[in-house]
Amino acid sequence: MQYKDNSVQNAQPRYRVPFVSLRSAQKDKQFDTILKRIREMYENSQFILGPQVEAFEQSFAQLAGCAHAVGVNSGTDAMILALRALGVGAGDEVITVANSFIASVSAVSLCGATPVLVDVAADYNMDPDALEKAINAKTKAVIVVHLTGMPCRMDRIEEICAAVKVPIIEDAAQAVGATWDGKRVGGIGKVGCFSLHPLKNLHVWGDGGVATTNDPDLAERLRKERNHGLKNRDEVEFFSFNSRLDSVQAIVGLSAVEMLPDVIAQRRKNAALYDSRLRSLKGYLEIPVADPKAFATYHLYVVAAERREALRDHLDKSGVETKIHYPIPAHLQEAARALGIPRGSLPVTEALANKILSLPIHENLQESQILEVCDLIEHFYQRGIA
Repeated sequence: MQYKDNSVQNAQPRYRVPFVSLRSAQKDKQFDTILKRIREMYENSQFILGPQVEAFEQSFAQLAGCAHAVGVNSGTDAMILALRALGVGAGDEVITVANSFIASVSAVSLCGATPVLVDVAADYNMDPDALEKAINAKTKAVIVVHLTGMPCRMDRIEEICAAVKVPIIEDAAQAVGATWDGKRVGGIGKVGCFSLHPLKNLHVWGDGGVATTNDPDLAERLRKERNHGLKNRDEVEFFSFNSRLDSVQAIVGLSAVEMLPDVIAQRRKNAALYDSRLRSLKGYLEIPVADPKAFATYHLYVVAAERREALRDHLDKSGVETKIHYPIPAHLQEAARALGIPRGSLPVTEALANKILSLPIHENLQESQILEVCDLIEHFYQRGIA
């Protein structure tokens, strides 16, 4: 039986506070405009790499503070093509983290290189000190993951990588619109990689992704990488994949770019409400703390909770849907067994995996729903519910 991805479906009606809600009044208002643009595309029969894709790429490049954006088939493809464009292959090492979605690690392996996994800090992002210890002559690239929409400490990471001339790839799949010290993620490293999956803050109606860069030569290489390596219609410069972003998704993406500021503003407002209510539970529950240099976008609101499974069961029975991102770190997955990274190698990552819990944070939540979640969590710890 093949794995079926049900993650984009709205929560079952039994949840009064669903983890996901993909419908909104704002999106409903955009629906007719999207359909009109799709009809125009149909009438012109420009279904792949048409003017809609170019318009979306220009809009996304501005959003990411980059000169170039290249639409691709998924965020995973964006990372694979970025690695290939940088010449990463067999015999090379790429440093990244284990607490991300598996694509951050699998992209390295699929290029024939070896993932080298380092530990994270309390913000769930790559620990710069661990990076500095791991980087060596075999390191061909570093993939930083701006997990949950919280940007990594890029100034320190840039300093480390610049000293040994190793390029940085930003896995910004969860962090569209986030900034570090005023710089937009996706425009800080050599390449930025974004996902347009329906669960992301900026999403389309299926899979999609974007690679961003300020390097014109690299951008041109990425455009060929996504399109079979074609130099033109009849000449193939090198063998590559078919990973083009289709025009329908570009049309949807254009509307999503327009809505993103409101989405981020509401998620940050929701996060602030959680912060104000839950910080008193220190010792039982650790809330996310943003560095003063960070502008977080809260794709996820992740807490580290004592007695997590009991708390999650309590919330579930009370009608609150939660998730865990991610319960099994990449180095402990069966697929990563050949890497030979034993349990205990990444102590912070492994300890957090037993405590992290993602609370509902989406932009369609009502204030009353967030307050209900907070009341339930306070009740759980204050009454000592088993």
